[in-house]
Amino acid sequence: MGGNLSAVFAVVFLVSALAAALFAVGRLRARRGIATATQRATYEVLHTAGLAAEPLRAGLSAAGAAKAVRHLRALVGAAGLALTDRDELLALDGRGGHHGEQLVAAARRAVTSARSTVLGESELQCDRVDCPVRGVVVAPLTGADGEALGALLAIADGPPAPGLVQATLETAHWAGNQLALAELDSSRERLARAEIRALRAQISPHFIYNALTAIGSFVRTDPERARELILEFAEFTRYSFRAHGEFTTLAEELRSIDRYLIIERARFGDRLQVRLQIAPEVLPVTLPFLCLQPLVENAVRHGLSRKPGTGMVSIEARDAGAECHITVEDDGVGMDPATLTTGIAELARSTGDPGEDSGQHVGLSNVDERLRSVFGDGFGLVVETGLGSGTRVSMRIPKFHPGVRAGS
Repeated sequence: MGGNLSAVFAVVFLVSALAAALFAVGRLRARRGIATATQRATYEVLHTAGLAAEPLRAGLSAAGAAKAVRHLRALVGAAGLALTDRDELLALDGRGGHHGEQLVAAARRAVTSARSTVLGESELQCDRVDCPVRGVVVAPLTGADGEALGALLAIADGPPAPGLVQATLETAHWAGNQLALAELDSSRERLARAEIRALRAQISPHFIYNALTAIGSFVRTDPERARELILEFAEFTRYSFRAHGEFTTLAEELRSIDRYLIIERARFGDRLQVRLQIAPEVLPVTLPFLCLQPLVENAVRHGLSRKPGTGMVSIEARDAGAECHITVEDDGVGMDPATLTTGIAELARSTGDPGEDSGQHVGLSNVDERLRSVFGDGFGLVVETGLGSGTRVSMRIPKFHPGVRAGS
């Protein structure tokens, strides 16, 4: 009898344990199901936001609004959604198109006051018996300087619920941030173009004078060489003053530098020696326009022109996996390393020739700032120098970087 009871208890225990295990598995599956649903919802929201962000990052325009409005409506969950600038309706998705004039008027008020508002059915008078619009949430879109650029309007087919109001305000705030980033991108592009114009202005007076002087010295003694130098000078200036493209290839930059050095060798004769060591794999690498030429000009002007006897300028470009490593080195007079403690900008100001207008100096600071602006702070210039020991300037260029293309 005792043995039978023990067997019964064992069976009951096993059944209980199995039930507990099944219960635990069920709870675990339920939790996993909840987690999976949450992850899926998170992905869908982020994916939709990304689709809306891309056209908004190009600025508030009719074309961008038409691409973004459908995704913004999905984020808000409204029956209809409209985007306006300060004066007109740019795009609308869903219901409410026949209320266009009222939407624009409400958007203008929101832009002027920089405040959101909720319009009820009484404020949206409509002659259509079947009009589904029962309310509109209007939220201004604020740019980088805090000024309203336009408005986002969520159209409801019932009285606007608190959830819709909050979703509209948060989405408008997020969309405004994208437009602010677009403004900053545009400002950065204008700054980059201004820096290139500054480089051109710095190059032209100093180099043109010396180049024409060198060419003039051969007009009578060696007319053929003078002709060749004029052609090289014309090609160099054509490249330096081209009207488009913030970026170029290493091959194009080196061709321009070669023309520059041909003209400088006409001035210095055998005093100027040049050594090139370029890996063919890195010739297509894209880098900021006029990024190397200022370094070579500084090596010639400030390193070798003051050195008695022969001087050497070495240009090296190495393949370093995902990067291209470039160095410009001279064995000229060098400078006091203590000057570097004040940074590249101070270095550029302190290396001008005596009596020269400092505004004409082709500064290393410009190149350093452009590299950091395009590729990040880890990609600035590295300068090694010492009195009587020459100067070595190095840079790292990623072979591939988003948004960086030759001619763009």
